[in-house]
Amino acid sequence: MFHEWTVARIVASSSFALLIAVSGSAVGQQSGTPRADTARNISTRPGSAPAVGNVDLAKSRAFIFVGKTGLGHDHGVEGQLSAGNINLGAKQQCGSLVFDMKSFDADTPTARKYVSLEGTTDASTRKKVNDNMKGSAVLDVERHPTARFDIQSAIPIEQRSSRGNPVYQLSGNFTLHGVARPIRFNAEAVAQQGATRLRGGFAIRQSDFGIKPFTKAFGAVGVADELKIYGDIVLVQRASVANTATNRNGEQR
Repeated sequence: MFHEWTVARIVASSSFALLIAVSGSAVGQQSGTPRADTARNISTRPGSAPAVGNVDLAKSRAFIFVGKTGLGHDHGVEGQLSAGNINLGAKQQCGSLVFDMKSFDADTPTARKYVSLEGTTDASTRKKVNDNMKGSAVLDVERHPTARFDIQSAIPIEQRSSRGNPVYQLSGNFTLHGVARPIRFNAEAVAQQGATRLRGGFAIRQSDFGIKPFTKAFGAVGVADELKIYGDIVLVQRASVANTATNRNGEQR
């Protein structure tokens, strides 16, 4: 049975990821470590390839783990970006990430797998969850269609990830529902063919944005104040340029 969703405010911690909050109930339990391989096979949107450092919007995602209190249920949420650019290594004005709040979708199979939740949620329940999440009492996506992270610096640190990949510390201001908060966290940079993939996570608290975590039945059912946010952001390193040169016979090379 579904309850309510709530938005959240950023709290500093380690690793990389992004955005927003919810509360609720539905199907599935078991929290855990996010599945880093989940978002790899999302196909790229047609059109021109992004320039160096631009976010590949088709392959980048934000994921949220929503914990329960009492007899509530855990949730996974998936969201998309509408724009983004990160200049890794820059010490100032190194880019921004803009999140499409209308795209956030509760308990998709991808989201539940990413945050290590078992089971699935039926379409009817998901619709109720999404309607409440995006409604005026919570995200109010009609008035606040985007959230953004304005990145002041993205500098490498000496520490490497557990897999031996470079780590960058990102600092800046996150704005949600008109409230801006400073945040700082670490991002693992995974080199891929023609791209860099940033991954990690941090915690947010609903109460830090003045949101009271949802409860009912005198607190017997509800969601945790602290939520866990994960990001899987793909930066394109070089544009794919078609070779349209022709040889002397007028044939394409």
